[in-house]
Amino acid sequence: MLRVERSLTVATPAPLIAAYLADFGHAVDWDPGTLSCERIDDGEIRVGTRWRNVSEFRGKRTELTYRLTRRDPGRITLVGNNRTATSTDDFTLHPGPAATTVRYQATIVFHGLAKLASPFLKREFERLGDEVVPVLAARLQQLGAE
Repeated sequence: MLRVERSLTVATPAPLIAAYLADFGHAVDWDPGTLSCERIDDGEIRVGTRWRNVSEFRGKRTELTYRLTRRDPGRITLVGNNRTATSTDDFTLHPGPAATTVRYQATIVFHGLAKLASPFLKREFERLGDEVVPVLAARLQQLGAE
């Protein structure tokens, strides 16, 4: 299992951030590894809503089906699965008087033989976590200005 955690603070109200993050289709805007993220069902975004996410990691494309598993005012959780991995993106929002702090935790659990690669990929996932922070912070900040 790999876990990467980062925090960022932006002058954007927590409800705007929660609505934005709950729509995982926006991952193409803030996750540098995401090539596409398309919704595969209809209706209001709610727990159970699903997306097909195509990402590139170390030069290889991978596809996961993500599902919104938690949508609370202060917490958004999405879980993606395929044959080789389960990926969880968990966002916790801490509103303050002038800003919101977002704690982002990405957890990847590999299945089968892919488990053997886990220790060798930690540094790469840490690098990806570092890349996400400035892009996500800029996008969330922009939400507050719209």
